[in-house]
Amino acid sequence: MIQTVVKRDGRVVGYNEEKIKAAIRKAMLTTALGEDETLISKITDRIGMTGPEQMSVEDIQDRVELELMKSPRKEVAKKYIAYRDQRSIARRARTRDMFLEIIEAKNNDITRENANMNTDSPAGMMMKFASETTKPFVDDYLLSAEARNAVRDNYLHIHDKDYYPTKSLTCVQHPLDRVLKNGFVAGHGESRPAKRIETASVIACISLETAQNEMHGGQAIPAFDFYLAPYVRASYIEEVKTLEAFTGEDLSDLYHAEIKDFITQPLEGLEGKERSKQHAINKTVSRVHQAMEAFIHNMNTIHSRGGNQVVFSSINYGTDVSAEGRCVIRELLKSTYEGVGGGATAIFPIQIWKKKRGVSYLPEDPNYDLYQLACKVTARRFFPNFLNLDATYNQHELWRADDPERFRYEVATMGCRTRVFENRYGEKTSIGRGNLSFSTINIVRLAIEVMAVKDKEERINKFFRKLDEVLELTARQLHDRMQFQKTALRKQFPLLMTSLWNGCENLGPNDTIESVINQGTLGIGFIGLAECLIALVGKHHGESDEAQELGLRIVSHMRSRVNDFCEQYGHNYSVLATPAEGLSGKFTRRDRKTFGDIPGVTDKDYYTNSNHVPVYYHCSPRHKAKIEAPYHALTGGGHIFYVEMDGDATHNEEAIMQIVDLMDKYNMGYGSVNHNRNHCPKCGYENAEKEVAHCPKCGARFETIQRITGYLVGTTDRWNSGKLAELKDRVVHE
Repeated sequence: MIQTVVKRDGRVVGYNEEKIKAAIRKAMLTTALGEDETLISKITDRIGMTGPEQMSVEDIQDRVELELMKSPRKEVAKKYIAYRDQRSIARRARTRDMFLEIIEAKNNDITRENANMNTDSPAGMMMKFASETTKPFVDDYLLSAEARNAVRDNYLHIHDKDYYPTKSLTCVQHPLDRVLKNGFVAGHGESRPAKRIETASVIACISLETAQNEMHGGQAIPAFDFYLAPYVRASYIEEVKTLEAFTGEDLSDLYHAEIKDFITQPLEGLEGKERSKQHAINKTVSRVHQAMEAFIHNMNTIHSRGGNQVVFSSINYGTDVSAEGRCVIRELLKSTYEGVGGGATAIFPIQIWKKKRGVSYLPEDPNYDLYQLACKVTARRFFPNFLNLDATYNQHELWRADDPERFRYEVATMGCRTRVFENRYGEKTSIGRGNLSFSTINIVRLAIEVMAVKDKEERINKFFRKLDEVLELTARQLHDRMQFQKTALRKQFPLLMTSLWNGCENLGPNDTIESVINQGTLGIGFIGLAECLIALVGKHHGESDEAQELGLRIVSHMRSRVNDFCEQYGHNYSVLATPAEGLSGKFTRRDRKTFGDIPGVTDKDYYTNSNHVPVYYHCSPRHKAKIEAPYHALTGGGHIFYVEMDGDATHNEEAIMQIVDLMDKYNMGYGSVNHNRNHCPKCGYENAEKEVAHCPKCGARFETIQRITGYLVGTTDRWNSGKLAELKDRVVHE
């Protein structure tokens, strides 16, 4: 006997025979003989009494068709089948309309979900078709009922849900030295080990691009300077050997001669081997510069994921003090400053300066001159961002200044903010590891639901009870996804699981990746702390000490529960200050539809990203740093600090250094600076004026560089409505 029914959206409800009777009656009324209550009751009773305890809606409708076909009223069966088909078409109408908008290159929040993806191109359209049709499959067959309900009810967002069935992982920090030394095979081609700086640069590009096609998140190189430094010396030796071949002189003692710095200098006044040495240095510097130019150019033009998106790439550097490593850093920064093409700002790779006292921050540090150059480049090109290795939680007990491989103990980050460092299953490191997947909790909705509770203490306690329920649900959802991911075979990831992830060298082609990905992280993210606090206590953390105290209590509680989940499930869970792009508007729209306009909460088109002070709030950089800094220590899965500058920052590197000083003072982990930059693609003219659409010199339309969630975009044409609204609300911090 049927007791419960599984609806199409996964909900389980009680069996109601009246719905079957109504559907049969409706079909009968469209025929000449009309309705037959006796037959209706007979069919309904038979289905209800003979069916299993639980049936799906589709299975029940199939039984109705069979019973009608066996009855004398076969014409009713035909009408019923036609009615089912019409209902099915109606349910698919939304998908049809959505597909038409993709086909017609409509500008909406579906086609502009990712500002780095060109969904107007054929490959981009194909990716979007696949994405939108895969998500329902995940809902129906891969998610638990509680996770599906939490997503439906706007409590939870599962990031990259369209990639869920592929078992792909989010991101990885490339151990590029392995690839450069050993080469790799991915697909039909083979990459041999690098011997010179040009080859090393190209292999770095290929490594990032190839892995991007195996993953749904970003790619990063954790120690770009250290990895490429050996190939600077190898190229220098090549230049010396070229001189030997040209002059017939034995210059082998110059191969490994001490070089204080690879600086181009005129040859006038130099003689003998000193002249030869400087000539080789000059040629090497030129080659390194061209290799860095090529690397940046390739990372802005090589497409992945079917040809619709450049690689979401990041590189970390700044702490190699060798002459060779400094050469890589210097020429990379110079190339970045010059720009790509007609002098445009390079969107990728996201560059990250590793700030370390005694190495790359203070005036007496060996890389201080390069730090100054990095700030100058940031003032014009937005990058590099700044990673604070001196933050208490970013330090490693094994790091030693005299260790030539100290980069192994330096934290690295993805440009968008994702951080991987601590590890329950192996070495504490960023290298050869990454995030497996992450999901974000809508803490604003939880706060809205308790707003009616008049007693403040009771209201807040009820909020925490709700938060605990969703945290536990999210931990289970991520555990379930990892259980699915770990069944993937090594051969499904030709580069990722042969060269990049720690421990992958021990896997056979048909082995599962379970033993390797245990070292990855599962991120539990949150969005809208500011709006959550306004709903709970009337003000956000930037304007109220009480709100700040509660905000820290909320995120500290999340951190504590995440630590519990690590023990309970045996995974590397972490709290992530979510880099929400499409999500910031998606959560808000649905909550506004349910609860209406709530001042300060749902009355905008977006929720504030993670723990940030709202973009519309006027305050100084120091105040913003003081408020946001404590959250960095609590969000081990990733975080970022932004400051919005006014005017033309091009010649104001001191202002950039002051922001880094704030990071140092307040123990912040990762930060960047936003400012306005217009570039004319036709004549190359640039300025920093706001709300200016056209170049004053040639009249061409400006490309306006903006940061969206950690990365840059050269145009806001691909931004969704939520992020456009946020951009409009941004104010300068001064």
